[in-house]
Amino acid sequence: MSDISSQQHHALDYVEIPVTDFAAAKAFYGAAFGWEFTDYGPGPAYVGIRGSGDAEVGGFRLVDEATSGGPLVLLYSADLDASARAVRDAGGTVTQGPYEFPGGRRFHFHDPAGNELGVWSTQ
Repeated sequence: MSDISSQQHHALDYVEIPVTDFAAAKAFYGAAFGWEFTDYGPGPAYVGIRGSGDAEVGGFRLVDEATSGGPLVLLYSADLDASARAVRDAGGTVTQGPYEFPGGRRFHFHDPAGNELGVWSTQ
């Protein structure tokens, strides 16, 4: 999981995204956000996600079907419009926005497995 030296008591530390296809998830998130991955186990059982830096910040978990309605994961972007284009170009679907909200702007999207995530920016 994440680097022990950066862990904080009761702070969000790691996010697992349920996916139905590891290769499709890696292709989408790699293209849209530049994420890098570590495959674990004999045969794909789990894939670790590295964002900026070397620490693992999450993973993909293989499921039969992704469902909606759980917690909404939000990513931060320094260029929200470029991030929305990257999501579309990588095969995701922007479902809301970009739109303004108190504190900045954001959009929501579905990844190829059907998970809903959001991206926000202060600008």
